[in-house]
Amino acid sequence: MPDPLTLVDHPLVQHKLSHLRMRDTPPHLFRQLVREIGQLMAYEVLRDIPLTTVPIETPLTAMQAPVVDGKKLALISILRAGNGLLDGMLDIVPVAKVGHIGMRRDPETLEAIEYYLKLPDNLSERLTVVVDPMLATANTACAAIARLKSAGATRIKFACVLAAPEGIEAFSSAHPDVALYTAAVDDCLNDHGYIVPGLGDAGDRIYGT
Repeated sequence: MPDPLTLVDHPLVQHKLSHLRMRDTPPHLFRQLVREIGQLMAYEVLRDIPLTTVPIETPLTAMQAPVVDGKKLALISILRAGNGLLDGMLDIVPVAKVGHIGMRRDPETLEAIEYYLKLPDNLSERLTVVVDPMLATANTACAAIARLKSAGATRIKFACVLAAPEGIEAFSSAHPDVALYTAAVDDCLNDHGYIVPGLGDAGDRIYGT
């Protein structure tokens, strides 16, 4: 069973996260920062990404060289905010297959409601990395992971920028077999289910809505 939580506390990640938190960071810069954090987190999240070998010619000789096996990796974005992290990870591993899960949070119950699903084939054969900037109540993340398991995914990781202690506890309880990666664990959730101190609504800030 994987370690339930990995804190990606690299100084560059923390620096960019501080700028994300600032209330006056404009949408275009917010998008850029989320993308860059996705790139940096990819190094840790994909530390054990499958490799294969291909024959190449160096200036001196022939050899079998290791390359990423794109057929063995799927990146799954929880719409819509997940696309910010997705783009950053795709910058690093453009050969990955990509899927999307549309989940919205009911403002009254805070429960996740699925409205869209498009996944790569053969998830049972792939490392599946799910991305969403925020892990607050974890209702959305837990529902998305359950949906992926029902579609055949067996080796799953979840990556987010911020997590609340309540969300980590709920996520780890529901899916103890899924490794969780985050850049920071904040203090708590407020009465509306938002992470405090947090950075606001990631989707709204990415797209300026």
